[in-house]
Amino acid sequence: MIDPKLIRENPEMVKKNTRERNNDETVIDKWLVTDIKRNELIKNRDEKREIRNELSKGLKGKPDEATIKKVKDLKEEIDKLEGEFKEVENQWNDLINQIPNIHPSDVPVGKSEDDNVDIEFIGEKPTFDFEPKDHLTLGLGLGILDFEAGAKVAGSQFYYLKGDTVLLEFALIQYGLHKFIEKGYELFITPDLAKSRYYLGTGYAPKGDEAQTYEIDGSDLGLIASAEVTMAGYHADHIFEKADLPKRYVAISHCYRQEGGAYGKYSKGLYRVHQFTKLEMFSYTLPEDSEAMHQEFLEIEKEIANDIGFHYKVIQQCTADLGAIAAKKYDLEAWMPGRDGYGEITSTSNCTDYQARNLNIRYKDEDGTNKYPHMLNGTAIVLSRFPVAILENFQQKDGSILIPKVLQKYMGKEKIEAKK
Repeated sequence: MIDPKLIRENPEMVKKNTRERNNDETVIDKWLVTDIKRNELIKNRDEKREIRNELSKGLKGKPDEATIKKVKDLKEEIDKLEGEFKEVENQWNDLINQIPNIHPSDVPVGKSEDDNVDIEFIGEKPTFDFEPKDHLTLGLGLGILDFEAGAKVAGSQFYYLKGDTVLLEFALIQYGLHKFIEKGYELFITPDLAKSRYYLGTGYAPKGDEAQTYEIDGSDLGLIASAEVTMAGYHADHIFEKADLPKRYVAISHCYRQEGGAYGKYSKGLYRVHQFTKLEMFSYTLPEDSEAMHQEFLEIEKEIANDIGFHYKVIQQCTADLGAIAAKKYDLEAWMPGRDGYGEITSTSNCTDYQARNLNIRYKDEDGTNKYPHMLNGTAIVLSRFPVAILENFQQKDGSILIPKVLQKYMGKEKIEAKK
């Protein structure tokens, strides 16, 4: 959530920010009304508690009947106020969670993803002296992808990796891990499940138009859509020492996404699936350092794309495409010959203190006060879309795939070919 004090003191600024994010600004006024009611209930409840506590001290001696009755009546009034407070508190939380993060002035204002801004184009598009195929056709021809069996066993948009795509997945992981070891990041493998507090607190909804999380019936658990969820939860309710920040982590996890209604001609094959593996960067930083950390994540994403040899572009997302949690976000989109266009392969977001407030994560400043750190995430390598781009960009006329040089030592070969 954003700082409640900011809404109280600058409601028009928050409304403007909300409009620019294509969200309903009327939620601010609704929240302000609820906030006043909530504060009145807290004041009334606490005053009655104080009176009851004072009267209760007299019960230790020889209390008169009037005092006993007064204490009993106060308890009933406090219980009633507690019930009202819980109801209003739920409304307060529901409304404030509909108010998006505050984006900085250098984020382009837009009405849809069409208003995202291309920042730079890097590398050269591959040229072919034949008609290039898409990754699904290539994978089926080589016998390294099986969506038919995946659909039979688990449903649409599930798949089996076979043979060299298994080696490719682990080659990408090995390459990524070695890179982050060199950069001094701490390595993690996280749980694939998280409690609702953590997937809701990081912005992954289980219901509605933007639903991504698969919930587990009969429990408070959901399958994570990203290691962002589990790495944000790792330090929930923790207070850092200022000197301990920043934290630089990189985590491997399986990711599960409903992706309801997201299918189209560019979503076939591995591009948009319900389960995949991902290497995710995550950081806790001081507020004054978060922009520099965001640029660090972006530069690492570019370095990885350069190492592999992709042609790609860097995009800054406009206000309408940020979602509620991120204050600022960049995407990398690699050229994918199979679609004759670009497709997203990485994203990095600065969520400022929005997630930290949700998860009660703080640091102790030099003056002794507790403040909220900024939290950032970034895709290092996603083991669905990277193979899409590799298969399509490095395909040969005979249907084989040249393995990018940086991955060859991990693959143990230079080319993916059909079995003879």
